[in-house]
Amino acid sequence: MTLVRILRYVILRALSLFVTVVIGVYLAILIANMGGYVDEIRKAQIREQIGATMLADLKLRTLPPSEVRQVIDQQIELEEKRLGLDRPFLLRSFTYLRDALTLSLGRAERLTSDTGSRQVRDIIIERLPATLLLFGTADLIVFSVAIFAALFLSRRYGSLLDKVVVALAPTSAAPAWFYGIFLILIFASLLRVLPFGGMVDVPPPETAGAYALSVLEHLILPVAAILVGSLFISIYNWRTFFLIYSSEDYVEVAKAKGLPSGAIERRYILRPTLPPIITSFAFTLISLWSGAIILETVFSWPGLGRLLFQAVGQFDTPVIIGSVVIYAYLLALTVFLLDIIYALVDPRVKVGGEAGRSL
Repeated sequence: MTLVRILRYVILRALSLFVTVVIGVYLAILIANMGGYVDEIRKAQIREQIGATMLADLKLRTLPPSEVRQVIDQQIELEEKRLGLDRPFLLRSFTYLRDALTLSLGRAERLTSDTGSRQVRDIIIERLPATLLLFGTADLIVFSVAIFAALFLSRRYGSLLDKVVVALAPTSAAPAWFYGIFLILIFASLLRVLPFGGMVDVPPPETAGAYALSVLEHLILPVAAILVGSLFISIYNWRTFFLIYSSEDYVEVAKAKGLPSGAIERRYILRPTLPPIITSFAFTLISLWSGAIILETVFSWPGLGRLLFQAVGQFDTPVIIGSVVIYAYLLALTVFLLDIIYALVDPRVKVGGEAGRSL
């Protein structure tokens, strides 16, 4: 019966998450298309482009204005039919939903990859490494430093260092790109010791070692901006979290027994807080796929955030939907796996069970 209960829970949980993904993706389609208003923009652009092309044709100038208008209307109708704009947006929105859920991301309307490909999949894959490098480096540093620094401060509550971190926590109220602008002004504009932006020098170094050093040099300022913008508040949050668990009765009993502080932290503080730590780490990993629109734009970093900014500015709906779909699938998969992991690391969690705390 236990196996049947677990299997039933897994199936129901997977279905509920899939429904959530479907609703989220469909809402993203509606928003990206502005409820169909983007179609009107595209039709206007088609009319303008075809009209300008046809009027520049010397052969058409010899025809009567009525025939010229008829030829232009025919070309506009053919182009709209080719792009599917002759069908109502509501019907096409479900076609977009089907393609998105099956990862048939199609072709971008305006953006291209560096190799000239218009496939959305190729464009996203090309920009993905830059985002993973930047936010993978910064977020993992923030997460690791915050956890260990918070544990350290939780043992020294009220110390000078603890008060300094508490005082610096409000600095995270400003976003990372805000600090990025000041870092660029100081280290790139005034001191001229670091580059203004980009991912590598132009032209790129020819040797692999020089290329890696160039990327590392360009990585310093954006990573520093992220650290300044999120490190202190992360330390403060985890420090408060660990302090709450440090005040539990079973921790006081362990201290009274004379157990070493390291053993108390591992057994009675870190172990109960393991599910939230795992959750935070998991969401840190999937957040790498989203990038940061303004930060990447400020540093001219060629990642997914800047790609999304360009796609929104140029009404390139397939690229927008492609980015949203991939992130939605990753988010749903992460939540699904976390439910299972909770049951493995926390004996209080009963997967599909009636007793205890049921997920």
